[in-house]
Amino acid sequence: MRIVTLVENTAGASGCTAAHGLSLYIETEKHRILMDTGPSAVLTENAAALCVDLKKVDTVVLSHGHYDHGGGLTAFSAVSTDAEIYIHEGAWGGFVSAHPNQDIRYIGLAPETAELPGLHVVSGNVRIDDELFLFDGISGKRLVPSGNADLKVRAGDSLINDDFSHEMCLVINEHGNHVLLSGCAHHGILNILDRYREIFENDPDAVVSGFHMMRRDGYSDEDIRVILKTAAELASYSRTKFYTCHCTGEAPYEVMKNTMRSRLSYLHTGDSIRI
Repeated sequence: MRIVTLVENTAGASGCTAAHGLSLYIETEKHRILMDTGPSAVLTENAAALCVDLKKVDTVVLSHGHYDHGGGLTAFSAVSTDAEIYIHEGAWGGFVSAHPNQDIRYIGLAPETAELPGLHVVSGNVRIDDELFLFDGISGKRLVPSGNADLKVRAGDSLINDDFSHEMCLVINEHGNHVLLSGCAHHGILNILDRYREIFENDPDAVVSGFHMMRRDGYSDEDIRVILKTAAELASYSRTKFYTCHCTGEAPYEVMKNTMRSRLSYLHTGDSIRI
């Protein structure tokens, strides 16, 4: 399995543009997949720079309904109309960022994404085929990222906390090698792994996910506690290799790396790995 980071927050391969968001291109024996599409047409620009042919993509999965993961869908659909696109039924909500020091701003998907050709609106556990499986239903509350508090949903004239019921994970099974992919792990990566264990009754061989630990205004003692505790628990997964990116943040990554060592790696824009 080959995974290429088409869009990510940090600079990597020459000729690629870093942007706040995430898009992963995945080649398996049977599929060419996009897990998320980044925030904009930077997806198509970076794909061209990396010699990734988006016309060959047969499956697109959106991890959740935020623009930095689905904003590139329009640009992708201008390149290819043949892919099967899987989006959670709750992904078209009135999602906003309500950071205390900033204006409230819409961070959801463009309405026209609900009319794209090849769209599958899904929820629950969805087996696409013997390689690809989707799941939601993450209910645990262990070490949930504090940054979730700034993310709301418009409900009439009010703002309510986003419960991230629109968050969806992809599991790829290639020759018995299981790779779990999430976008931001808003539910908390440990709770996502707990849900994975409920379904598969074992641990994945690899996990690729942002951990949503990045904080613009610095890190509180509680933030550091959550980062350290999460790293310690992830390190206990003896068979699992972790790759992170995007919303984890570079400072939290370095803290986690000190605990997890070679078990944790960072994916920059343009990076390519084989699992």
